[in-house]
Formats: sequence, C-alpha cells, structure tokens
Amino acid sequence: MTSKTIADGILRAIAILVGIFLVLLFLYKIQSVLAYMAIALVASLLGRPIVLFLRKRLKFNNTLAVIVTMLLLIGIIAGIIALFIPLLIAQGQNLSLLDMDALQANVEHIYRQVTEYFGLSSNEIEQGLKESKIFTNLDFGFIPNFLNSFVGILGSFGIGLFSVLFIAFFFLKDSKLFEEGLLIFIPENKESRLKKSLDTIKDLLSRYFVGLVFQILILFVIYSIVLFIFGIENAIVIAFLCALLNLIPYVGPIIGGALMLTLTMTSNLGADFSTVILPKTIYVMIGFIIGQLVDNFFSQPYIFSNSVKSHPLEIFLVIIIGGLLFGITGMIIAVPGYTAIKVILKEFLAENKIVKSLTKNL
Repeated sequence: MTSKTIADGILRAIAILVGIFLVLLFLYKIQSVLAYMAIALVASLLGRPIVLFLRKRLKFNNTLAVIVTMLLLIGIIAGIIALFIPLLIAQGQNLSLLDMDALQANVEHIYRQVTEYFGLSSNEIEQGLKESKIFTNLDFGFIPNFLNSFVGILGSFGIGLFSVLFIAFFFLKDSKLFEEGLLIFIPENKESRLKKSLDTIKDLLSRYFVGLVFQILILFVIYSIVLFIFGIENAIVIAFLCALLNLIPYVGPIIGGALMLTLTMTSNLGADFSTVILPKTIYVMIGFIIGQLVDNFFSQPYIFSNSVKSHPLEIFLVIIIGGLLFGITGMIIAVPGYTAIKVILKEFLAENKIVKSLTKNL
C-alpha cells in the first residue's frame, strides 16, 4: 500500500465525516421544518381514512375529497381553539387582577388545614413554615409574566399551524409525494418492496392514530362528566389536558392525575379541608382512576391489537427503550416507529428467524 493510497483514504474519510457533520448541522438548523413535516404526516394519516371513504363510498374525486377532509380537520382545530381561547383569556384577566398576597394567604391556609388534618400541631406547622421558608421564597408574580410570554407562543403556534396544514394538504392530495421522495434513495430492484411496505405502514399507522383520537375522546368524556358533577371550574379544559397527557405512555397518566388533583384542591381555596376539599378531591380522583381503568383494559388493548398488532410486553419494552434513548419524545414515537421498522423488516428480511417471530401477526 503506497503513501498516496493511504493519503487518499484519509482524505476520503475526512470528507465523509465532514459531509455527515454538515448534513447533521443542516438537519439541526431546519428542525422546526422537520417537526412541521412530521406533524403534517400524522395529520395526513388521520385524514387518510376520510379521504378513502369520500372517494370510494361517495365517489368524490381526489382533490374534492382532500379539500373536504382538510376543512373537517380545520373545523376540529378551530373548535378546540374556540373552546380554549375564551377560557384562557378569562383566566388571564382573572390572574392579572389577582391579589398575590391574598393568593399566598389562601395557599398558606390550605397548607395549615392539610397538616392539621393529618395530626400535626400548630407549633409544628409554624416551625415547619419558618424553617422551609416555602411561602416567603415562593413568588406568585411569575403568573402574569408567564401570560405575557404566552402571547408570543401563540404567534409562533399560528405560523406552525398554517405550515402543518399546508404540508398536510399536499401529503393527502399527492399521496405518493413522500413515497417518491424515498424511492430516490432506493435501488430500482427494491422499489416494489418499499412501495408495498409503505402501503402497509400507512394502513397500520392510520388505524393507530385514529385509535388514539378515540382513546383521548373516551377519557375526555369521562373526565368532563366527573369534573362537571363535582362543580370544578374550567372542567372542559382540565379534562382535555389530562386526556391529552395520556398520549405520553406510563408517565402521562401520572402527570395528568397530579394536575387534576392539584386543580381540584385549589378550585375551592378558602373552603374547609376536611368537609369540602378532601371529599371532593377523593371523588374526582376515583373518577380519574375509573377513566384509567377503562383506558388500560379497553381502549389501549383494542388500539394495539387492531392497529400495530404487537404484544403488550413488546409495546412496554419498546416504549421504555424509546424513553431511555430520546426522553418523552421517544416514548411518544416509539410505537409508530417500531411498527414501521417491523413492516420494513418483514418485507426485506422475511426469512430471518427473529424477524419471522416478531412479524408473524402482521
């Protein structure tokens, strides 16, 4: 091996590393665009069954079916925004006029009631308050500041929403657009296999995401009924947020439960803890647990068995691995990502014993 060959090899390796670095840097810089495309892809998968229904059953042409589907999706989004914005504005006005000293006094009051209920003496309470300095160091003034910054977030959200809807429209209208982009990087002799894999992935993930929508809807209805029965303020907003948090596997329900517990207890500041706050909180949390039982024993098994066709233990391990590698985002994308990988492996490595075992239900 000559020195020229070695030098050429080193230069080639350096060029490859530089190229990889530049590609990663480019992807990092356009991460917002990639996020828009990913969300638009999910939206197109949600809208795909509607488009197929309109085309096959009602004999709409492709463009008209896509337009009707997009109008339906926009209507749903507009309905959610119309539901939340007035409540957020009203809550923001209330918070902007809020007496922070009174709020702090109410929080101290409920703290004392909780500790007294569990058998602590008043001296222990006072000593605990002084030593922890929890209320002297707690600054409630962050609430109006947060609301001011929230306006800027809404502006960015508007731009992102328009981008997602625009991209989703063309994903639905030109359903082969994404597929043709991938085929550029695939050898011609394997194009048919990839096309078959992509069709299977689209069918499975469409059922999966539609199932998730129904999962959220079922929890939303249960939580809303429970919160309305016990007169919790902003019941619809709380129910929707807690149902939406359920999309985060395992961790989401815990966060949702803590959120519902906190908002239920603080919705009755000034009331007696043992006769009003505690019983109402217990009943609300029983309703939350009922919702989780319905979700765990009905909604989730139905979604996984009829969409991604994976064993619950498989799903559990995949979600845990996704969470360890990529955090909360990894837990959310673990199931659809794993499903896509399984379909591709079945198409290209169908004879492999491990692949055959994992994909026998596909």
